[in-house]
Amino acid sequence: MTISSLRSLLHVLLAVMLLSACSPGSPTPTSTPDLPAVTGTTVPTPANTPTQTPPIGVDPAALRGVSLQVWQAFSGAASDVFVTQVARFNAFNEWGIVVTQAGYGDYTTLFEAVNTALESGGTPDLVAALPEQTLSWNASASVADLTPYLGDPAWGLGSDMPAAFPPVFWAQDNLDGKQLGVPAQRSARFLFYNKTWAHELGFDSPPATADEFRQQACAANASFRTNLSPLDDGYGGWIVDTDWQTTYSWLLAFGGGVVDGNAYGFRTDPNLAALQFLKGLYDDHCAWLSTEPTPFDPFAARSALFVSGDLAQAPVAEEAMSRLKNNDEWTLVPFPGPAGSVLVTYGPSYSLLRSTPEKQLAAWLFTRWLLSPENQGEWVESTGLFPLFHSVIDNSASPQWEAAVGDLSLAQGVPQLASWRKVRYVLEDGTKVIFQTDIPVDQIPSILTEMDTTAKELVGK
Repeated sequence: MTISSLRSLLHVLLAVMLLSACSPGSPTPTSTPDLPAVTGTTVPTPANTPTQTPPIGVDPAALRGVSLQVWQAFSGAASDVFVTQVARFNAFNEWGIVVTQAGYGDYTTLFEAVNTALESGGTPDLVAALPEQTLSWNASASVADLTPYLGDPAWGLGSDMPAAFPPVFWAQDNLDGKQLGVPAQRSARFLFYNKTWAHELGFDSPPATADEFRQQACAANASFRTNLSPLDDGYGGWIVDTDWQTTYSWLLAFGGGVVDGNAYGFRTDPNLAALQFLKGLYDDHCAWLSTEPTPFDPFAARSALFVSGDLAQAPVAEEAMSRLKNNDEWTLVPFPGPAGSVLVTYGPSYSLLRSTPEKQLAAWLFTRWLLSPENQGEWVESTGLFPLFHSVIDNSASPQWEAAVGDLSLAQGVPQLASWRKVRYVLEDGTKVIFQTDIPVDQIPSILTEMDTTAKELVGK
């Protein structure tokens, strides 16, 4: 394949991905002006409720009856629990603040809706958006810095609260000392690993390095080559996953990355080593491409020792294991590199859009209430995602969830660049080109060069 044809293919794939990402999952938001009745206790009065105008300059009496618009793109259980918590806050908050929420089908639709509102009016007061989207709005000075609210003696979280968050969650929205958001939800992509099968293959623990990953993946493939049928000789090992977060995790595990300062740089020696490692697995039949809608049926059928997926998909894997009557023990493990493992966390944050001092404070109080241990415990139990506080533990959690939380010390975030919302697809498309067109290992440097070129073009638009 020539360099020009590689460039054309990469650009075609990128166009398809961007069009797909921009297709609205829900053409109009779903609002909840008439919230369902809820039962529960009143919202606790802060221990240091102010009796006079607080330092941030808003008289508490001015909060009475303030109406807020909150836009989000949560899905599934997260959407359900958010609507329930909005209703509870409306029913019991001491200030009489009224929150109306609107849910959008996906984060791209939400992003475009906020952009339109910023141009024409009707901007929401609070948005649960991806960090790179918030960075885009911050460039036009549309996002309020939360630092004064966080540290306020009357309305803040308290001096100990930031330390209660895993540092990577807090740092993702901190830009040059400004706190542009606080975590709303965090998840990560993992390797789903069949411990029982691995033990039968002679391995007593999950792979801690890339070499160990290769040994186990190739041993799984070799187990299929002992029978008389050639039809399953490609099975075993890892099902190739070109999701951008999976590839990004592999790059970081090999000491690579995608940014150098404020510029993108895909063609580096560590990145090349990571992609050559993965393509080498594929070439040696220790990794394979699946045509199944999800990788979890092959995983449950023991056609793959490893598959990749989001923490939110752990129940899907469990369902597949149950449906296929597989009682194997399995777990979630981070992505192993030459010297250790890496985990990439990702998810939306709550950000205040600039409005009046009263609305901003009211929006902050709602956000602070959402972050209470009681509400976070309900959130974790409903969604199965990461706890935002070290102290929030789901006592009914699965062993897989416990394993995932145990790896949070390895977590890293995504690039703090507004353009990441577009450039991340370059990473995904470049990986697709490598595997779906079966690029030889020695041509991978050319793919990385084209990825650099495409990223620069996107940043310039």
